[in-house]
Amino acid sequence: MNRRNFVQKSTVGAGAMISVSPLVASAIKQRESHRPEESKRLFRSEAVEAEILRVKRDIADPELAWLFENCYPNTLDTTVHFSKEKGVPDSFIITGDINAMWLRDSTAQVWPYLHLVNQDKQLKDLFVGLINRQSRCILIDPYANAFNFGPTGSEWKSDYTTMKPELHERKWEIDSLCYPVRLSYQYWKETKDNTPFGEVWLNSARTIVKTFMEQQREHDKGPYHFMRNTTKQTDTVIGEGYGNPVRANGLICSTFRPSDDSTTYLYLIPSNYFAVKSLRQISEIVEGVYKDQAFVHECNTLADQVESSLKQFASSEHLKYGKVLAFEIDGFGNRLYMDDSNVPSLLSMPYLGCLDQKDQLYINTRRFLLSHDNPWFFEGKSAAGIGGPHVGEKMIWPMSIIMRAMTSDDEKEIALSLKWLKNTHAGTGFMHEAFHQDDPNNFTRKWFAWANTLFGELIVKVHREHKQLLAQNY
Repeated sequence: MNRRNFVQKSTVGAGAMISVSPLVASAIKQRESHRPEESKRLFRSEAVEAEILRVKRDIADPELAWLFENCYPNTLDTTVHFSKEKGVPDSFIITGDINAMWLRDSTAQVWPYLHLVNQDKQLKDLFVGLINRQSRCILIDPYANAFNFGPTGSEWKSDYTTMKPELHERKWEIDSLCYPVRLSYQYWKETKDNTPFGEVWLNSARTIVKTFMEQQREHDKGPYHFMRNTTKQTDTVIGEGYGNPVRANGLICSTFRPSDDSTTYLYLIPSNYFAVKSLRQISEIVEGVYKDQAFVHECNTLADQVESSLKQFASSEHLKYGKVLAFEIDGFGNRLYMDDSNVPSLLSMPYLGCLDQKDQLYINTRRFLLSHDNPWFFEGKSAAGIGGPHVGEKMIWPMSIIMRAMTSDDEKEIALSLKWLKNTHAGTGFMHEAFHQDDPNNFTRKWFAWANTLFGELIVKVHREHKQLLAQNY
């Protein structure tokens, strides 16, 4: 979905940008909380509230502390719809300014609270509820990226694909199936709790593996196709909805990127790395909980195959940077060198546990990504960072700056990233989808919960690993 257009149409008019009002500027000076008043917050976690106080008291910069307090709980405050039916938790988590749940976003939005789950029973129920909801969504349609609360239909019901009333959007993205696995696995490792792992979860895991195998396209193009009536090229798919041709090589096709933009070449490299990680995690859960050795073997065999293909085809010698990863390939020898700001990206590989940040292949790739040889890297008066086709040229995504800091041990680089993030929120007290490289007052998406909570995750990480960086002003 073109989320930028959605926000602009619904808030400030198509094609417009958002400026800071004198009222908001005044609020900054007063450091007034921009959280909803307590009675209007959708979910409260005592452990998260304690974490906010614990971290905030060590942040010397008043504006950075204010940003953290606004952003870190934003998912809980504004996007969580939690309930229980016959004692079984259910969590539906919207992305923010769109009243739908993305499998990717919903996982990423709660991820920064996972380390607190054993301290708060309500928070634990929230995670169980989300695992339950995501498992059911995958069984409704593993090719969908976003879901409605119920069978209410969607503005995208006219898309040329197999829409169902439970779907908000049906863009096939590998990472949409990886993120629920990441959530389930880390919850299981953190809590040792088998509660979410019943028949529904196992069936959803089998469906994930089946879908990955279908999209290897070893014998045919598979069941998925997608087209849309649109003026935005990356919102539809060429080749009668199947994408550009590929030569089967063991990798998995992804028709769309995590940005919800269509791929140029269908073998999306960062998402294939993520799939290998997810398959290993499924196999570990299945072995530990279900004792199903046949399914364990199936997961590991597929993971081995994709991993072997990545080693053989994903990297090549760049003209300037040595051996680097391509962003997309097609199996015919064509390669696309770039990165996108959404996660999974090439930059985010260590964050997701897919590559070691000291791996020379990652180091070379990172040098390329954070240079002007990456066509979607921008540097202006406000900051430097990666954007992408979804919003357009000269638009930097805070998410890419956050991920740059998340994957660095260089304290100067981390401090510079914190400075950029502090100075580009345009007085709103929150992160955004993207801002103009020369003018942060021109931004998209004023309510993007994933970016907000990810910023909070960064501050918590810096507090844990580089606490001294929070003892200075930016």
